[in-house]
Amino acid sequence: MDLAKDLVYNRVMEVNIHEAKTHLSKLLERVVLGEEIIIAKAGKPVAKLVAIPSERPRFKLGSAKGEFVVPDDFNDPLPKEIEDLFYK
Repeated sequence: MDLAKDLVYNRVMEVNIHEAKTHLSKLLERVVLGEEIIIAKAGKPVAKLVAIPSERPRFKLGSAKGEFVVPDDFNDPLPKEIEDLFYK
């Protein structure tokens, strides 16, 4: 099995179960890059390794506008007794 050669020529790669077990880490690296890996048993496809799409938090900048108020003294130094708790 030549993973480098197959990566250049194939977008979908097929491997047998033995190769998949032996080279699982390398195959997963390729899946992360967007490749699909077909695992075959006796030449018949039985499974597909594909990347799970990352779930990014969906937020819109400014979507909480008006829901809270930042106090005017927000950036003022902390009271001495609270500041002392951080520097013991």
